[in-house]
Amino acid sequence: MSQITLEQLPSHIAGNLLEIGAVALRPNEPFTWTSGIISPIYCDNRLTMSYPEIREAIAEGFATLIREHYPDAEVIAGTATAGIPHAAWVAQKLCLPMAYIRDKAKGHGKQNQIEGQIKEGQKVVVIEDLISTGGSSLKAALAVIEAGAEVQSVLAIFTYQFAKAEEAFRDEGIELRTLSNYSALVDEAVRRGTISADDVSLLQSWRESPETFGK
Repeated sequence: MSQITLEQLPSHIAGNLLEIGAVALRPNEPFTWTSGIISPIYCDNRLTMSYPEIREAIAEGFATLIREHYPDAEVIAGTATAGIPHAAWVAQKLCLPMAYIRDKAKGHGKQNQIEGQIKEGQKVVVIEDLISTGGSSLKAALAVIEAGAEVQSVLAIFTYQFAKAEEAFRDEGIELRTLSNYSALVDEAVRRGTISADDVSLLQSWRESPETFGK
């Protein structure tokens, strides 16, 4: 992983996701998400946990981003549940405290939304697995801010690059960086022969307007 530069990361991680089937592309036989969106892509980054070399590449990728852009980070916080293992591996690499953020506060005990310790004023990097519309990731980041800490960035393995998500992060003034993205994935899939060059325009149209795709 030490030989992979930040510029090479998007295609490298995209190749890893394709290799293990964490991402599947079916432009001509699309999936239907639970939200009802018709999609030519299905992403399950939880599969990366089962592949030591790939989860190491992801952890090192995150650590490299943090060393480069957020060297004064004080806490690594994972989103529940998919961001938790990656946050733990990154925190271990950087010898930093780790916490995780629930979708909502517990209904019992201390009713914590943040588990672990994030102190007021600390600089926090939030780790997520996937950015779709960005809603759940931003909710987690805002919980950290409400606790009195500073969110330096949300880092994710992959993003669909929806304009809606990018706009939502801009509106909240929260930085977003990802290891890989939809464009890099499509390029890598074409290079590997997973899809044909003729499929690219169809895949691009979905990213630009997912609500109307297939209708």
